[in-house]
Amino acid sequence: QVQLVESGGGLVQPGGSLRLSCAASGFTFSGYVMSWYRQAPGKERELVAAVTRAGVSTNYADSVKGRFTISRDNAKSTVYLQMNSLKPEDTAVYYCNAHWVFYDYWGQGTQVTVSS
Repeated sequence: QVQLVESGGGLVQPGGSLRLSCAASGFTFSGYVMSWYRQAPGKERELVAAVTRAGVSTNYADSVKGRFTISRDNAKSTVYLQMNSLKPEDTAVYYCNAHWVFYDYWGQGTQVTVSS
């Protein structure tokens, strides 16, 4: 059974940091591109960051470049999102995604709220 379980969300003040984790099971983790998406209330889900299967290349939304870092540990079947210098507009539910060719898996999401 495929599972993607996110953790690490919460309430943080502007300028603060959070580290999200996504633990995967039920599929060959190293064979999938891993991404983080987010969805704010009333908005469409958007890609935040992605990392290739071996972790060599990464891609970021312009809005988070220089503040967020995606990484993966294939030995632990886990992908991370380090979020620094958080802003109120980063408030959203953050979702982990695994994708390869015809296969697409999603986690249940973790809430991140940036507010003073």
